[in-house]
Amino acid sequence: MMDVLKILAAFALGYLLGSLNTAVIVGKIYGKDITSHGSKSGGLTNTLRVLGRSAAVFVLVGDVLKGLLACLIGLQLGVYVQSGQAIDCVSLLAAGAGAVIGHNWPVYFGFKGGKGALTAVAVLFMVDWRMALICLGLFVLLVAATRYVSLGTICATLLFAAISFIPAFSHTVYFHIFACLMASIVLFKHRENIQRLLSGTENKLTF
Repeated sequence: MMDVLKILAAFALGYLLGSLNTAVIVGKIYGKDITSHGSKSGGLTNTLRVLGRSAAVFVLVGDVLKGLLACLIGLQLGVYVQSGQAIDCVSLLAAGAGAVIGHNWPVYFGFKGGKGALTAVAVLFMVDWRMALICLGLFVLLVAATRYVSLGTICATLLFAAISFIPAFSHTVYFHIFACLMASIVLFKHRENIQRLLSGTENKLTF
C-alpha cells in the first residue's frame, strides 16, 4: 500500500510541476497569451514563432527543468522493481508521465498547454538516456532535412515506443506502459499537425 501511495504522490507532484507551463508564463511576461496566437500551442515552437528566440530560450530551459525536477522527485520516492536502476523506478516513470500530462493539460491555465515534446525529452533522458539519444538523433536529422519540427517529433516518439520493446534494453512491463502512454499523448496532441503534414500545409521551421 505504501508503494502505491508513493507512486500516486509521484504522479501528482509531477503533474503539478508540469502544469507550470513555461510558454504561457513567458507569454504573459511578454504581454501575450501564447495560446491565442500562432498555432495556439503553449510550447517551444509556437513561442519561437510568436515571441522570438529570447523568449524561446526561457521556455526551453523551463520545460527541461520541470521534467528533470519531476523525475528527481520520483527517484527520491524510490519505488523500484527488479534491478533498482533508474529504468526500473516506477515512481520515476509516474512522476515523468505526470509532468508531461501537466504540460499538456495544466491545471493552472485552464488545461490549455503545449504538446509535451520538450518536457518528454527531458523525462526520457532521465529514464533511459540511451534510448533518448537515439530518438533525439532521429529528430535532429529529420528536422534538418525537412524543417518540419512536428514530423521529427512524431517519428522520434514512434521510435521510442518501438525500441522500448527491444530485449537488449531490459525494460519491465511498467516501462512499456510508460512508453506507449507517452507516445499516445504526443501523437494525440500532434493530430492536427499530422493532418497538415498529409495535406502539405504544415509550417516549416525558419532559421
